[in-house]
Formats: sequence, C-alpha cells, structure tokens
Amino acid sequence: MDQLKQSLLDAPIIEKNGYHYFVHPVSDGIPVLEPSLLREIVIKIIRKADLENVDKIVTPAAMGIHISTAVSLMTDIPLVVIRKRQYGLDGEVALSQQTGYSENEMYINNVEDGDRVLVLDDVLSTGGTMKAVTEALGYIGADVVDIVAVIKKVGENELDDTDHDVKTLINVDVVDGEVVIEDEDGDG
Repeated sequence: MDQLKQSLLDAPIIEKNGYHYFVHPVSDGIPVLEPSLLREIVIKIIRKADLENVDKIVTPAAMGIHISTAVSLMTDIPLVVIRKRQYGLDGEVALSQQTGYSENEMYINNVEDGDRVLVLDDVLSTGGTMKAVTEALGYIGADVVDIVAVIKKVGENELDDTDHDVKTLINVDVVDGEVVIEDEDGDG
C-alpha cells in the first residue's frame, strides 16, 4: 500500500463548525511529514501533471507551499506563492478565497498576461480557493495549463461548473469519523 493512502487511513478526524476535517501532514503540517511521503507525492504529481511549456507553478499559501517547493526543485519551474498579505507591488491582483471553514483575501504577484501556469494545492474540498485562484489567473491573462490537488474530498465543489478539470492523486470521504478511500488514483 502506498504511503499517501496509508497516511490518510490513519488520519485523525476533527469536526469544525459541522465540517468533518481530517488532520494530515499534507493539509495541516501535523503529524510530521516524512520525506518519503513528500517524495512519493512529488513523483506522482510530476507523472500526472502536464508540465510541458509551464512557466510557473502557482500555489495558494500556506499548505501548498511545501509540495510546490519540492515540485519546483525537481522540475526547475519557478514558484509563485499566493499570499494572504498585501504587498502593494505593481501588478498585484487581489482575490477573495472562501472555503468550507474560512474566508480570506489573497494576493497574486509575479504572474503576468501570457504566463503558462500549473496550479498546485494540497486539498480540493469545497473548491472555493481553487475557483478564486483560477478566476484571478484568468483576469491576469495567464494560461492555466493544468491543476493538481494532492487530495480531493469527494462531493460537489465550485469547479464542477467551470472549464477547469482538477487532477488529483487520491480521492477520499469522511464517513462515520473515518477516512474512506473513494479512488486511489484520483480524478474519479
């Protein structure tokens, strides 16, 4: 059994405002993220993502950073982190991020009209963050070549009614306080 699947099956579940949430090293930074698990994830992303002619990897802060950094190191594709802090730099674009449990303003810098980007994130759940990111990238004029999320929580999400398909490594649900693997290869 691969490490990603096993680590999800072992993940504790918490409830936050009626939302069942698994605690996992990829999505939360706890428990400890073993290098072998991160390496497995990065290899799977590199195999699954369309990386041809990608100019930049774009990831929302914070939990996509470690995964995207590792992919950037392995592919030599520069990394842009969408921050929760406004810097006021030329070309900065604000977006409103809304998830199942929070709402924040985020800011994109260093993505320009015509950039070909790969969007990476840790988890696709409600799709609120990913939809806001893709809309902001479209506003900028960037070409979203591919989108990859490591883990997808099954169910409807805000990207279902868009032209964006999100590739995933594994799809899960939380049933009766336990993680259930719905699709071991993602995308299902």
